Amino acid sequence: MSGEYFLDEQFNNIDFTKKQLKQGDYENCKFRGCNFTNGRLFEINFIECEFVDCDFSMANLSASSFRDVKFSGCKLVGIHFDDCSTLLMSMEFENCQLNLSSFYKLDLRNVSFDACTMQEVDLTGADLSGTMINNCDLKGAIFENTTMIKADLRNSFNYSIDPELNRISKAKFSLQSIAGLLTKYDIEIE
Repeated sequence: MSGEYFLDEQFNNIDFTKKQLKQGDYENCKFRGCNFTNGRLFEINFIECEFVDCDFSMANLSASSFRDVKFSGCKLVGIHFDDCSTLLMSMEFENCQLNLSSFYKLDLRNVSFDACTMQEVDLTGADLSGTMINNCDLKGAIFENTTMIKADLRNSFNYSIDPELNRISKAKFSLQSIAGLLTKYDIEIE
């Protein structure tokens, strides 16, 4: 990887749609209120970074890597995380909008989702084993050939998961949301 190295830097309220983020390695950096909308963030390594109230909507993150990265209050609509480097991928999402994003065939065992809107997210072929998906809106999320062994969705809602098309052994669901596992049977539960 060629490019610059940034350590312990803060980036506040920068509009990266007008000023391109430099290619390189960003370690232990904090981005607050930055705009990456429709940005081209190719081959950038983010290591132990934090993004707060940033907008990544429709950004292209091809070959970029996220290692121990936290997103808080960020808008990440339409992101193809499956285009990112998967080597040591580890992310945390809190109060984020992830609608229409794709995690196709990703190993998400080291990823946590807390209080996120994940409507129409593609989780096809993803490995969510042991993942905590806490208080998330999963309306229209695609679960197909998804591994959910010991995944915890007890506080999440609006999901529709076909147990016959996914591996859900020892996964945890709440009683009030159990209907999301029976959607394909077109039955009414009262």
